Amino acid sequence: MTGFLVALGFLTRLPVPRAASGEAAALASAAPWLPAVGALVGLLVAVAVALGAVVTPWIGALFGLLAWVLVTGGLHIDGLGDVADALGAAHGNRNRFVAVARDPHLGSFGAIAIALQLMAKLIVLAALAERATFPELAGGLVLAAAWARWATLVLGRAVPPLTEGMGSRLAAGIATRTVVLEGAALALISLLVAPVLLVALLLALASALYWHVRLGGVTGDCHGASIEITESLLLLALVAA
Repeated sequence: MTGFLVALGFLTRLPVPRAASGEAAALASAAPWLPAVGALVGLLVAVAVALGAVVTPWIGALFGLLAWVLVTGGLHIDGLGDVADALGAAHGNRNRFVAVARDPHLGSFGAIAIALQLMAKLIVLAALAERATFPELAGGLVLAAAWARWATLVLGRAVPPLTEGMGSRLAAGIATRTVVLEGAALALISLLVAPVLLVALLLALASALYWHVRLGGVTGDCHGASIEITESLLLLALVAA
């Protein structure tokens, strides 16, 4: 279970033993567990939405969004902001992209991207809280969060890292066999619970193709941004279905 605990410590703010707190040297062992951690995040968000929806669907959506940010520590949405700033300033220059993404200051592009992402999740969570039963809500959110983190395994396997860092060390633990088996398992469960989420397979391929064409590589921030965008698109698919 060390790999799972490392993944839990790396991707969430949930308490884990100090020895498995997500140290860089152990990140490779965490890679196969990313979808499982995503499923746990989705379940916690679903519970928060259901509790708040006892009052109104919008309160449920607010509770769910707060749970999402608190459990993940804003890790992925921080990556989205960094990527938005970097894409806005890089103009196709990979070195410039890396430099801007590493800047700790938030620019206007990043602020706009984060605001739009939070609004998007709030709206789709409210729609789900209004329309779905708890089993439907929980199944959809668990699968959406798991699929989004499975997609980052595809990204890490298909697109080389731009720099050395957390993203590259995590990618070192991604095996093609693991990606295929976990993707097949998620697809089977989705067929039974929410078939519309099979669109995640196309989203994963589209994400990998985008970064391959745009930069020829990825950073840890690219992984975080891709997780956020994939989650929102899958939630939108659930609402549409």
